[in-house]
Amino acid sequence: MATQEIVETTHDARATLRNEPVQARSTARLSALLDAAAQIVDEIGYERLTTAMVAERAGASIGTVYRYFPDRIAVLQALAARNLERVLDRTIAAIHDPANETWLPAMGAASDVLVDAFRTEAGFRGLRVGDVLDLRPATTERTFNSMVADRILDALIERFGFADSVELRQRFEVAVEIADALTTRAFARDARGDEAFLAASREVVASLLAQELDRG
Repeated sequence: MATQEIVETTHDARATLRNEPVQARSTARLSALLDAAAQIVDEIGYERLTTAMVAERAGASIGTVYRYFPDRIAVLQALAARNLERVLDRTIAAIHDPANETWLPAMGAASDVLVDAFRTEAGFRGLRVGDVLDLRPATTERTFNSMVADRILDALIERFGFADSVELRQRFEVAVEIADALTTRAFARDARGDEAFLAASREVVASLLAQELDRG
């Protein structure tokens, strides 16, 4: 699965798990721990999260947390990985939706997925897909956003037949960074998102990409 490959080649979040769950009960327990971590991130930010808080919120022992995660950083990385998988899966599905007949509405739908994640996905506003995590050295030179940009562009190329190029990928990564920054700003003081910043994000990204994609 492509989203899982991205997770493994960035912060190796899955590799930080002490015991990869193989049974439904273990999977449910891990999900409950990540849900608890997401709620805490929403309430106090990722910087103050501790494994003890996660255990208490999930109604689990601290030993259960350490069964899966060696430390708090691993918890956050796994949560970021889950955010990434969920958002990318929805984004790719939106791009391939037959209702979006050209790249512009497809990108609009992809933007709507990101905004919806900010509004409804617990922990997403504070952690997003993990690029805010500067708590230990990155395992690669690439950021999560860079990997996200490549996957979204791959989907657009597959759907609409654009010619791939280094220049297009560079411009697309810039567009993703702009969208991330402006969307983050939109939600900095408004749980629903400041529409002026959300509209600016859509307009700037569309203008930036039109210079390349309308020539494709």
